[in-house]
Amino acid sequence: MTLNKISSLGLAIFFSYILIITPAKATTECFEPVSRTIFKFNMAFDDVVLEPIAKGYNKLPNIIKVGTSNFTSNIATLLSIPNSLLQGNISQVGHATGSVLVNTTLGILGFFNPAERLGLKAYKEDVGQTLGYYGVGHGCYFVLPILGPTTVRDSFGLIADTFIDPFAHITIREHELMGISGNDLDYFSVKGTSAIDFRADNIKNIESLEKNSIDFYSSLKSVYLQDRENKIKNSSSTEDDWGNLDN
Repeated sequence: MTLNKISSLGLAIFFSYILIITPAKATTECFEPVSRTIFKFNMAFDDVVLEPIAKGYNKLPNIIKVGTSNFTSNIATLLSIPNSLLQGNISQVGHATGSVLVNTTLGILGFFNPAERLGLKAYKEDVGQTLGYYGVGHGCYFVLPILGPTTVRDSFGLIADTFIDPFAHITIREHELMGISGNDLDYFSVKGTSAIDFRADNIKNIESLEKNSIDFYSSLKSVYLQDRENKIKNSSSTEDDWGNLDN
């Protein structure tokens, strides 16, 4: 067993333990002073690295931006297939599977989105949402370095995602699927590009939220928790991450 697999197993056991002992409906904070310190670090990282890259990304021709966003979104939809199945939502399984197949083929590896014009919705479901669907509460809230806001449930889900996500299987899990394989660089490049795409789409929204918030940390916490609840209930007006940032 590799060090990477041992670490993942250890973290999964740790979060499983916390998930069990944490009250189901709690949204209190486990380590608020530490989380606020990490939040300040994340904001400094955003100011120095992420935001400048996002602004540069926004200067790219629109066809490149849209194509890149479509490509990363298509890969992210792969995770929806097993999670929709676990939730017993066959309709979502069909939509997600159809969307991936159509966009990967007719859409040239997902750079175009003909599936949308065919009425296929690229649902975004993850293990955290699946756990929430079955009544598992947030657990306490905290902030991770670089990755940002999360909860006990969603942190456990983040690890579990890498075990059922087909894209993770052919990259960081080093498995081959239908003759296709990749590596760690492929996985983290796509995840990093997704983060940049999200940041680029929300530059004005985040600036507005920060400017109008008495406590920016608490405001982002509220937005994150509300967005996760909306996604569990499938009541978000958009399938994008933190879709209510512009509300």
